[in-house]
Amino acid sequence: MAQRKAKTAKRPAKRPSRATKAPSEAKLKLETRIKSLEKERDRLKVQLGAASERITSLEQGRDDVVNRIDWVIDSLHNAIESEA
Repeated sequence: MAQRKAKTAKRPAKRPSRATKAPSEAKLKLETRIKSLEKERDRLKVQLGAASERITSLEQGRDDVVNRIDWVIDSLHNAIESEA
C-alpha cells in the first residue's frame, strides 16, 4: 500500500476580535483625546504666563529689598565714620 503524505491543515481566517473597534469609533475617540489635550495645553499656557509674571514680580521685590538693605548698611557705615 502506498502511504499518503500528511497534509497540513489550513488555519481558519482570523475573525475580527471584539476588542477591535470600528474605525469611526476609534476616530471619535482620538478626536476627543486631541480636544482634551488641546484644552489642557491652553490651560497650562495660561498658568505658565501667570507664573512668569509672578516670578518677575518676586524678582523685582527681591531686588528692591536688597537695594534697601545696601542703602541701610551704607548709611550705618557713614554714621560710624562720622562719629570717629
